Amino acid sequence: MKTLMASPWLPLLFLLFSTSLMAAPSHHHSRVPNFLQCLSLHFPNSTNSIAKLIYTPHNSNYTSVLKASLRNQRFALPHTPKPKVIVTPLEVSQIQAAVYCSKESGLPIRVRSGGHDYEGLSYVSYESQFVMVDLINFRSVDVNVEKGTAWVQSGATLGELYYGISQKTNTYGFTAGVCPTVGIGGHFSGGGYGMMSRKYGLSVDNIIDARLVDVNGKILDRKAMGEDLFWAIRGGGGASFGVILEWQIKLLPVPETVTVFTVNRTLEQNGAKLIHRWQYIADKLDENILLRLFITTANSSSGFGKLTTQGSFVALYLGRAEKLVELMKESFPELGLERQDCFEMSWIESILYFAGFDGYPREILLNRTYDLMYFKGKSDYVLTPISEEGLEIVYKMLNEIDGTQALFSPFGGELAEISDSATPYAHRSGVIYNIHWGTGWKQEGREEYVKHMKWIRRLYKAMEPYVSKNPRQAYLNYRDLDLGVNNKGNTSYEQASTWALHYYKDNFKRLVEVKRKVDPRNFFRNEQSIPPAAV
Repeated sequence: MKTLMASPWLPLLFLLFSTSLMAAPSHHHSRVPNFLQCLSLHFPNSTNSIAKLIYTPHNSNYTSVLKASLRNQRFALPHTPKPKVIVTPLEVSQIQAAVYCSKESGLPIRVRSGGHDYEGLSYVSYESQFVMVDLINFRSVDVNVEKGTAWVQSGATLGELYYGISQKTNTYGFTAGVCPTVGIGGHFSGGGYGMMSRKYGLSVDNIIDARLVDVNGKILDRKAMGEDLFWAIRGGGGASFGVILEWQIKLLPVPETVTVFTVNRTLEQNGAKLIHRWQYIADKLDENILLRLFITTANSSSGFGKLTTQGSFVALYLGRAEKLVELMKESFPELGLERQDCFEMSWIESILYFAGFDGYPREILLNRTYDLMYFKGKSDYVLTPISEEGLEIVYKMLNEIDGTQALFSPFGGELAEISDSATPYAHRSGVIYNIHWGTGWKQEGREEYVKHMKWIRRLYKAMEPYVSKNPRQAYLNYRDLDLGVNNKGNTSYEQASTWALHYYKDNFKRLVEVKRKVDPRNFFRNEQSIPPAAV
């Protein structure tokens, strides 16, 4: 990388640190000022000064920048490790400089897009000193309707992508998640399940190009990176391989009118039988139907504040309501779906519906604020329907504490047609549905934390006999450090496999081979990154 003239901001950057560094041994703190000095030398000349893009704990805006995309209060506590430096680049060359200077100074790097990562790995690190590169300014969405493609930068949210598509066309959409504030970078690189996945597969199945900054600071597109690395970043976690700048996606045809419904049934309304039956139906429905199932607690119809279990059957159909009712009566007559349960709308209106913004203007998808809470999630894949006895465990445990939920997401359709090895996302053949176990709470304090964490771990243990085995599969986008973590440094294949096989199954071996070729010194690393060790 070309060395530029020293920045006039260099004295200011060092002044910010002088007070805190003088009293401590220099070897312990030297990496931070070395990183800042390097940045001042290598940041490209720009109308945007370096001081406006760099934040340290000494800056008054540091906390607000850190918390701007922090989605889980579990990682906002005072004792949570925080980055020594936050870089908010506006240009690709500034990302290149941050990577180069991170390597030169020995200061590890984390990259954040939307901040929804379940274990906070984009802004929390086991290493005491680290840099966070925040892609908050890399948010452009460039839609080309004529070619049926779009380029979307990693720092954009799903809501911004959906909005951008809707501004250009009402006959194209994309398959990705329902939460508008999720960042593109993490969601795409982990898989990307959504309400059109039975029709079109996952997000990663519809990515046709990407651009990233590699460990050497080079910008690589699909052709330059090669098919092995392009394969790895589509489901293998981009943070293990580089800083992914943007993705080119294939836009997916949608009818001008789609249909949605939500049907709620408590256990007293035959809900248990419907939930059990759903397992035999959902993956075999017409591929234009995706019927999700939420299991939660609800007020009992018997009153007196009594709680019961409720199944919410939530669907998207790529077509008109009359045909949907006809198909459901053929395949799932037990649900009793009627025409008045269904609502016709455009695809972008269905995005608002599933996000809980039914009736709002689509501009709300551009809102990046989020209702913060403490949260822990885990995941499973189901290959054989869970028995009624097994489901009874779920019902019972969901009622033990507030803020719990189980989400069943069906497979089949296009998801069943794609090979397990086509991308690192290996959960396709034989999968009936995915389960997301979640618990959330807003009360501060150790007691609440322990209660909820113990609860979800007990539930996970209790469901072990009923879900996939050898390995017990898990979804990378529902990352779970309970499965195991890397040791600091170059973790061996054997150590990493304790958790990695849950996410990748046999694809883990190929991911390790790619990592060894593109990042042999393990520069891009976190608690569950792909190791460069030989198999």
